[in-house]
Parts: sequence; C-alpha cells; structure tokens
Amino acid sequence: MVDHLADALNTLKTHEYVGQRKCTVRATKLIGAVLELLKKYKYISDFKKIEDGRGGFFEVELDGRINNCGTIKPRFSVKKNEWPKTEERYIPAVGVGLLIVSTSQGLMTNLEAEQRKIGGKLIAYVY
Repeated sequence: MVDHLADALNTLKTHEYVGQRKCTVRATKLIGAVLELLKKYKYISDFKKIEDGRGGFFEVELDGRINNCGTIKPRFSVKKNEWPKTEERYIPAVGVGLLIVSTSQGLMTNLEAEQRKIGGKLIAYVY
C-alpha cells in the first residue's frame, strides 16, 4: 500500500466492526500523531510502539467507540472561517466526530484549529 494512514484507519475500523480489542498498524510519524489525537479524544484506549527492526508497528488497544474513520483525499485546504461548512460535509452531526487537520502549528483537530482561528489541510475524519 502507498497510503499508510488510510491502511491504518481502515484496520482500526474493521477491527472495531468485528469487535476485536487489539490491532497492529505500521508505524510512521503521521500515524503516531493521529493515534495521539484519537487517544486524547478517547476514541482508542492506548497504543504503544513495538520495534521489529523494519520500522516497527503500533499495537493499538481499541475501545469500541469508532463507528467510521478514514482519510480525506485529496487533501483539501480549509480557511479559518470555513470550519462549520467543512464539518457539515464530513461529519454526520454537529458535535459528533472529529476532523484531523494539518496546520502550520502541527497536527490538530478541527475544534482546536477553530479555537486558534487557523486553517489547514484536511487529513482524516473519525466518528
């Protein structure tokens, strides 16, 4: 696979769907940052990196809270005043789910970006 983030989010979603509590995904910096956000907002319980000499992988403990998640392709840019319109497009309801955004201040959620009044590029969604 070329898109490691899409593969990782698909793995999380399918393991949640069948009710498994643990899964493993390839370790990259972007996937690690996304997992940190998912842990912060309690979509997963925990994760840890396991080195295997080939880049390693993350072992993720699932919580049963992810209904759907995926990457947003192409990576659309969002201006600081367009957050409500963008949320309507990718999230099923107001206050349900998160958009993960790459900004000049790092990877964050749409809520943090809206509070800081900055725009960015859409990376993924989860609800």
